[in-house]
Amino acid sequence: MHFDATIFFWLFLIIIAIQPILKQKLLENARIRLIAEIEKKRGSRVILLVHRQETMSFLGFPIMRYIDINDSEEVLRAIHLTDDETPIDLVIHTPGGLAIAATQIARALSRQKGKVTVFVPHYAMSGGTLIALSADEIVMCEHAVLGPLDPQIGQQPAVSVLNVVQKKPISEIDDNTLILADQAEKAIRQMKETIIEILSNKNSTDKAQDIAEQLVSGKWTHDYPISAEIAKQMGLPISTEMPKEVMLLMNLYPQPVRQSVEYIPVRKTGKVFKKIRL
Repeated sequence: MHFDATIFFWLFLIIIAIQPILKQKLLENARIRLIAEIEKKRGSRVILLVHRQETMSFLGFPIMRYIDINDSEEVLRAIHLTDDETPIDLVIHTPGGLAIAATQIARALSRQKGKVTVFVPHYAMSGGTLIALSADEIVMCEHAVLGPLDPQIGQQPAVSVLNVVQKKPISEIDDNTLILADQAEKAIRQMKETIIEILSNKNSTDKAQDIAEQLVSGKWTHDYPISAEIAKQMGLPISTEMPKEVMLLMNLYPQPVRQSVEYIPVRKTGKVFKKIRL
């Protein structure tokens, strides 16, 4: 009897251990099927750049993900495996990340001969916005947002560092601040040049310069949410016709931590509520 109980105990532990792995595999298979369905329907290459909050496997506390060199390498490989004439659909959900990684992706996409469409279901801030600028069309949900591209020096906005230096006599400014100001000036100039380079492949130079100035000049704080309406007024190629398949795809990238928002997924059709099935 003791032997049977021990076996049951170990079987229980094994089931508990493999359950997250099985769940992850099922999600991955569901994503692959839906991506294949979208590619067939749109005749495109679908690439996803999705950063969710993740949980460390052993310690169990959440960590934030962002655009890094690994992401740029993976996206660039996907682009290189795509024929020049094949449209690319890139789904972005990210708080931003490394400028060099985002720039590499944006440059590669801006040089594609086929149509590039960037889908923003919820938000693509900072480096995510830089990537979105490379698109022929940016498709945003009604409440999705982009973000400014003003460079940050350490924890400080580059524009703010320059403002301090310009408003105070040199004799009252320490050497470290002057060095930061020098770096800030270079960072702003480089970001403007990068944006103009990316936009000029599909826009006039004047339009590219105007958009770059609005995004880099410090008009907004770095976390300011640029809505679809504001982005359209800036001159970006915005559409709000988000395919339902893209939103369903985002459902297959759940947060691994417990959510603070819960609801029963139903869609209202007239007076009838129908449950949404994936």
